[in-house]
Amino acid sequence: MTSQQVIIHVRFAPNGRVIQISERPAKLTPNQWFDVLNTRAGSTYRPLARGRGVFRLARAAVEAFKQETARPG
Repeated sequence: MTSQQVIIHVRFAPNGRVIQISERPAKLTPNQWFDVLNTRAGSTYRPLARGRGVFRLARAAVEAFKQETARPG
């Protein structure tokens, strides 16, 4: 993994709701940020054991997703 890649960690509650996710913009809930990443980069998601998962993305992609969500609309 290069320094240009980011691993975004996700933790789920037993009911399937996202309770924690890294790199989240302040204005989005954990579920909203997961939905953004899943919609735009779902193929990079890997489930892990015990209600966890990770997205492996380029830093530029993460920054682009954050900018898109910051736009008024």
